[in-house]
Amino acid sequence: MNDKPIMETGQKFPLTIKRLGINGEGIGYFKRNVVFVPGALPGEEITAQITTIKRNFAEARVVKMRKASPHRQTPPCPIYEACGGCQLQHMTYDQQLIEKRDLIVQALERYLKGVNVKIEDTIGMEDPWHYRNKSQFQTRLKGSKVIAGLFAESSHQLLDIEQCIVQHPDTTVITNSVKRILEELRIPIYDGKTMQGVIRTIVVRTGVETGEIQLVLVTTRSKIPKKELLLEKLKDLDVNLVSIVQNINTEKTSLIFGDETVTLFGKDTIHEKLGELAFDLSARAFFQLNPKQTVKLYDEIKRAAALTGKEKVVDAYCGVGTIGLWLADGAGELRGMDTIHDSVVDAKANAKRQGVKAKYVTGTAEKWLDIWSKEDFVPDVLTVDPPRTGLGDSLLKTILAVKPKRFVYTSCNPSTLAKDLQQLTKIYRIEYIQPVDMFPQTAQVEAVCLLERK
Repeated sequence: MNDKPIMETGQKFPLTIKRLGINGEGIGYFKRNVVFVPGALPGEEITAQITTIKRNFAEARVVKMRKASPHRQTPPCPIYEACGGCQLQHMTYDQQLIEKRDLIVQALERYLKGVNVKIEDTIGMEDPWHYRNKSQFQTRLKGSKVIAGLFAESSHQLLDIEQCIVQHPDTTVITNSVKRILEELRIPIYDGKTMQGVIRTIVVRTGVETGEIQLVLVTTRSKIPKKELLLEKLKDLDVNLVSIVQNINTEKTSLIFGDETVTLFGKDTIHEKLGELAFDLSARAFFQLNPKQTVKLYDEIKRAAALTGKEKVVDAYCGVGTIGLWLADGAGELRGMDTIHDSVVDAKANAKRQGVKAKYVTGTAEKWLDIWSKEDFVPDVLTVDPPRTGLGDSLLKTILAVKPKRFVYTSCNPSTLAKDLQQLTKIYRIEYIQPVDMFPQTAQVEAVCLLERK
């Protein structure tokens, strides 16, 4: 039986915001009930009004600001509130870094009560703007005007984004130019309701270190009207535009890409560097969206791994091999695995290009750790960078059975990290957690956690 006092939708009451929630909302407590308030900051005193009541919490809006946070600022983006792509532009950047560390503290309080963990200060950016190297903007027709952007939060309304202050300027300039050319040539634009039209998404990726740019037009079919004329105009947009690609997605889906990709002009890939490493990126290849912070993140993984040149290293969820290759110069032997075969092919090619001897295989981490341990190959250092869902029970069981000496867990979700640590602390000691801000102005935080076998 729930002994918490009942609240009603529309009810108003004074509320002090105590902390920041995982999605960037303010958290307060009213008569022992948890209340989430979008847009409210820790330390603020507000009049709140209940908008939604759920089983374990309520959602409310700010009716009146009674005492504002000293860390509140005017968001520099004019469509900040409508867009929803960023959640924290109304908070000063220094304070964002403090609150992101606290998100990890909160998660540990929930799952590891009484365990004392050293959590370092969040590593931020010198310039926390214009960092995203890739944009994926849906297109629609508004009258005779071609618009491209993101859907407004919780709606089917497409926001035309002419400027985005977290996107690299090259991606914005190219996207805006493509819109004008499509408009001028009257090339049919996709309509989400009728499924008519050809051009559905404009994707632009830039090599932050190399300057190379790739443009991808996602279309509903292979035939593009006035294709030759379109290509002539697109080729002239920028000398650094070295790859123009068409991806065909015929499905009614929220997924951006379809299965078929055709190069229309230039190279299939663009070249990019991360520190000393070089990568060729195809249209659908995964690559970190913030390369400057990726170098800091990978340096933290390297610091935690503390390699001497002798260790057997396994890179689980290896993707295209970036983390393992970052560690390769200190490893005695390097192996990695991923469930996506194409990623494993890319990892092998990347290792070859860097002159690194490594073994990459397709399959789950638990399968291969188990096979290798039976062949007397137990990693001295295991590194993982799993999706937001965390490690999964079967992999946790395998790690606890195989017992790598040192375990470097990189996480993009404090809740699943803390939940997994609950299991891992049976045989591991948490040395420290290092938060890294990969996505300034958003509520996301990455963390590098070093675990040593007890």
